Amino acid sequence: MGESWRSQRWDAFRLNSTNRLNVLRGMICDEDTAEIFPDAPAFVSSLEQYVSAGQLPVGENSKIISVEKTKEFFDVAVQSNNLINMYCCKQVIIATGSANEIKIPSFSKNISPDIKQLHTSEYRNAGKLPAGDVLVVGSAQSGVQIAADLRAAGKKVWLSTSKVARIPPWYRGKDIFYWLVDIKAYDIKAGQLTDPQTMESRNPQISGTGSGKDTVCLQQLTKKEAIILGKMDRADEQNVFFQSDAAAHVKFADECSLNMKKTIDDFIIENKLEAPAPHYDEADMPDAECACASSLTSLNLRENNISSVTWSTGFNLDLSYIKLAVFDDKGRLIHQDGMTAVPGLYFIGYSWLRSRKSNILFGIREDAAFITNKVYSDAKKNIGSITAAV
Repeated sequence: MGESWRSQRWDAFRLNSTNRLNVLRGMICDEDTAEIFPDAPAFVSSLEQYVSAGQLPVGENSKIISVEKTKEFFDVAVQSNNLINMYCCKQVIIATGSANEIKIPSFSKNISPDIKQLHTSEYRNAGKLPAGDVLVVGSAQSGVQIAADLRAAGKKVWLSTSKVARIPPWYRGKDIFYWLVDIKAYDIKAGQLTDPQTMESRNPQISGTGSGKDTVCLQQLTKKEAIILGKMDRADEQNVFFQSDAAAHVKFADECSLNMKKTIDDFIIENKLEAPAPHYDEADMPDAECACASSLTSLNLRENNISSVTWSTGFNLDLSYIKLAVFDDKGRLIHQDGMTAVPGLYFIGYSWLRSRKSNILFGIREDAAFITNKVYSDAKKNIGSITAAV
C-alpha cells in the first residue's frame, strides 16, 4: 500500500498540503494534527489505517500484465509471486494515477559514466551522493525542494530551470491551498480552460517543509548560493548546455505568485471577508531585474566539480498494459468524466479527469463517488437485463 510513497520520496520530504486536505472518503482527520504537513511514512501509515478500518481487500506485490476484453467480459492478467493469475469481470476501474514511469531526457546517456545520475524518485539525501557539486535539472516542486535540501546539507547546487509557476504557501492568514479551495480553483474543468497548455503545467514551486509559511523560490535559492540556469537541452560526455531563458523563468514564477495573490485579494473584497493584511515574505518578493538568473549556457562538469546530476524531470504515464481502443493517436485517454467508450471500463486519478483536482488527494474523493455510482448504476442495468432475458 502506498508503494510510491515508500520507495520514491527523499528523507526530508513533506507533503505540500496539510493533513486536513490529505483525507480520502470516510477518513477522519485528527484536529490535533490537522495543520501538520506529514512526511511520507506518516502518510503511508494513514493509508494502512484506512485499509484496516475499512477492511479493504487490497492485493499487494502484484503487477497488472494486461487488461483485455472478449465480448462481455474483461480478462485481467496479474503477476504475483512469479505466477500469472487471470481474473474475469464485467467492470474494471483503472486507478493507477497519472505518473508511473520515470522520465529522463535521452541525452542523459551522453554524460560520462563517472557522473552519478539519479531521478528524483531515487534521491534520498545529500549524504548518499558522491563528494562534489550537484546539478539539479528541473525546477518544479521536487526540483526546488531537493535543491533546498542539498544546500541545507552544504552541497553546492546548480539548478537548471523551466517554466514553472510559484505560489506562496501562506497568504492573508491562511494556507494557500485553503484559499484555492475557497475560490474554487480546483473545480475548473478542462472544457473551461482558455489555454489548453494549462493542462500540461508542472506542479508549482511550493514546499511543506519549515514553518509552512516559507516560500521556496529561485531568488531565495540564489541567496543560499545556488546557481540558477536556463533549461537544459543537450549534453556530451563532460559538458551540459542550457538555453538562455533563466531570467524568463524567474519572471514567470514571480508573475504567477502576484496573480495568485491578486485573485485572493479580489475574492476577499468581492465576498466582504475579514482577513489579515499580507505578512512580509521576503522570499516571495519579485526579482524585478531577474538578477538571480545566470547567463551561462554551458558547463563543463569536471571543471566545475559537478559529480552528480539529479533529474527532477517528472514522470510519464505508461498504460500500455491496457489492450483496448481507448487512446487517441497521441496516447491520450479518450473519455467523458472517466467513462470510456468501452462499456464497463472506468478511470480515476487521471490528470484533469473531471476537473483540476482529479489527480490530487482531496479531489479524488468526489471522482471516486461519481465513478462508483456509475459502476453501481451500470451493474443494476446489467442485472435488470439478465432478469428480463430469463
